Amino acid sequence: MGKLRIVHYINQFYGGIGGEDKADYQPEVREGHVGPGMALLQQFGEAAEIVATVICGDTYFNENVEQALEVIIPMIEKHNPDVFVAGPAFNAGRYGMACGAVCKAVQEKMNIPVVTAMYAENPGVDSFKKDIYILQTGSSAADMKKSAPKLADFAIKLGKKEEIGLPEVDGYHERGIRKNVFVKERGSKRAVDMLIKKIKGESFKTEYPMPVFDTVEPNPPVKYMWKAKIALVTSGGIVPKNNPDKIESSSASKYGKYDLEGVFDLTDEGYETAHGGYDPVYANQDADRVLPVDVLRDLEKEGHIGSLHRYYYATVGNGTSVANAKAYAARIATELKNDGVHAVILTST
Repeated sequence: MGKLRIVHYINQFYGGIGGEDKADYQPEVREGHVGPGMALLQQFGEAAEIVATVICGDTYFNENVEQALEVIIPMIEKHNPDVFVAGPAFNAGRYGMACGAVCKAVQEKMNIPVVTAMYAENPGVDSFKKDIYILQTGSSAADMKKSAPKLADFAIKLGKKEEIGLPEVDGYHERGIRKNVFVKERGSKRAVDMLIKKIKGESFKTEYPMPVFDTVEPNPPVKYMWKAKIALVTSGGIVPKNNPDKIESSSASKYGKYDLEGVFDLTDEGYETAHGGYDPVYANQDADRVLPVDVLRDLEKEGHIGSLHRYYYATVGNGTSVANAKAYAARIATELKNDGVHAVILTST
């Protein structure tokens, strides 16, 4: 058996084309490896080679999925790969969605093994983990040195049709697939052994992990809305013109607090969106579509609410980690409580 033929998919950033300003870049194919493909190639050694790299802008792909796939699939088919590899995408949400969608399409249309890699909180994981193998990575490209070798080794394993182990062994996200296996001890004994360990406070591992749902107890309703102070908080990225706090369009590392004193309408002269995960045109034309200051001012004037809080808070939800989002929420909630706010309206995109 000769070298495995690999086709690699990356976005416009890793393709060296540009950042958000080039996210509408249409699909292109190049011979050989590009960008992070070098790290994969070094790990492949004599086992595999990257025969071609497909590059596509994250915005273009996610806004034109069907059209993009109609172009990308023939690009891949032309190079007759044994295995298709995408990413790694880490915690870049649109990139992860693209990697997952392309992998799924290649698997279905070409019937060859596929693999990608991304962080647990990337939306691509929940969207595609039941369809394809998605290896676990860190949250950012700082993890590339660790992730690329794992991705390369897994691709070789797929290409050689070697048996894939359990998620904790081979390092991929659990897919929710149950597989019957034979073990030495019968189920009743294993269950009792686990129960005894649990009673003793010892560590044990269930053979049937259950899904974990994050539940939040709702607060009681606002008793007197007509005298309540209402605040606005958004993950839709609405910021004053020119984004003074430089909130990132994806994977935001911060949030902003902005004064609404004397503001009755979010005009295109004073406000815009910093969000990179949706078409900004309509939000830039009228930011009230995402952050309804105009409507709240009307309700305030008509006496339906007591007042609109002087400040609003904004960040970008696109690819932002759950850990960061929780930290922002805790700090914002503390300030709002200290300012006597009774209720918050949360808006996204």
